[in-house]
Amino acid sequence: MKLAAYQELTPHTIAPPQSGGLDILTDDPAQHRLVLDKFDELGLRPYLASCSHGRRFALSADAAHALVDDGDTLNLCRDLGLDTAANMAHLEREIVLALLAAPRPLHFASAAEFLAAVAIRRNVVVAARATQLAFGTAEADRPASHWTYDEDHGFTVLPGQPLIEALTLATQPAAGDGRMYAFSCYRATEYVMLLGIAHELERSNPALLAALQRQWETSAIQSGAFHDVFLVEYGSFDAPLPPRWYVPGDRVWFRNPDALSSDASGYEGSWVIYLGNGLFSNFWQRDRPYSLIAKCLEIYHWRHGTYVDGAGDLRMNEAIVAARVAETAADPAALAAVVARMSRLRDTRGVYADGGCIDVSREYARPVCPGTAGIVLPG
Repeated sequence: MKLAAYQELTPHTIAPPQSGGLDILTDDPAQHRLVLDKFDELGLRPYLASCSHGRRFALSADAAHALVDDGDTLNLCRDLGLDTAANMAHLEREIVLALLAAPRPLHFASAAEFLAAVAIRRNVVVAARATQLAFGTAEADRPASHWTYDEDHGFTVLPGQPLIEALTLATQPAAGDGRMYAFSCYRATEYVMLLGIAHELERSNPALLAALQRQWETSAIQSGAFHDVFLVEYGSFDAPLPPRWYVPGDRVWFRNPDALSSDASGYEGSWVIYLGNGLFSNFWQRDRPYSLIAKCLEIYHWRHGTYVDGAGDLRMNEAIVAARVAETAADPAALAAVVARMSRLRDTRGVYADGGCIDVSREYARPVCPGTAGIVLPG
């Protein structure tokens, strides 16, 4: 049942909510009204379960079946006729609908935190769409006007140069002189997530933005520490997320399930941002974002593009990968077989058996509002 059928439902046929959705952790009716006001602004009140009130908000079972059956959010834009590239309200509508379809409750300390979370996700998508980088795992560079580097502290922002401006110039060639800077996909997602967070801090928590500025003038937070300080991981092997449930602004990991090619530096997997509308960021060709099928095909064919260079290092021939992807895409039976194989949930760390490339979890920004922020900077 898709949109047309759902629109024919009367209020008396709206079924109870699903088990997930949003939980606003306050009993203050004014906070709940603010959340409902956002739903009204985005035209989403008709999709709520009739018993959505107080602190819990969820899609009705009928709306979930019509729009996100089996937790699949990839076709929300298509089914609702949303143009999220041209209309920020449409993007927020997709974000909130996908959040309402969460398989287990997503908790927010207040209406302000919920609204900030939506804004951060919107900011992250906008930043990811504009990001265009040069792929590099052994070497990296940043705009010399705003950045400096040393081994102990990583890339830091020069004193007096605004962090938001520095992140934008490093990731968005159109904002500067058009030059592209070298990143790994993992570091690229950190910069994009940080930029989305920083833009919201500018509005809702300037004191935390100032602390973030001081932090990046001293020492970068990256890799595992970045995850711990800035991100929430939702989903686990014990409670995996639906394989097609994504919310715009998620940081997403696709694992390379092939043991040999995963040893090539930079090809252990692929870190991306979910842009919405069924698309994932492509930092190397920003005008060619990936569909889920395209990402599955690319990662699958990494196994066919590896070679050992003259120094004895395992490398990747992207031309071979592209040719194999095109060949498989043109063969319906081969395409179906590869997508079915890769659409499985991934194996655990160190195991290369029957798993595919789909992760069990997603990552998103921690709370940011004064008094309830979950970002604690080192020291």
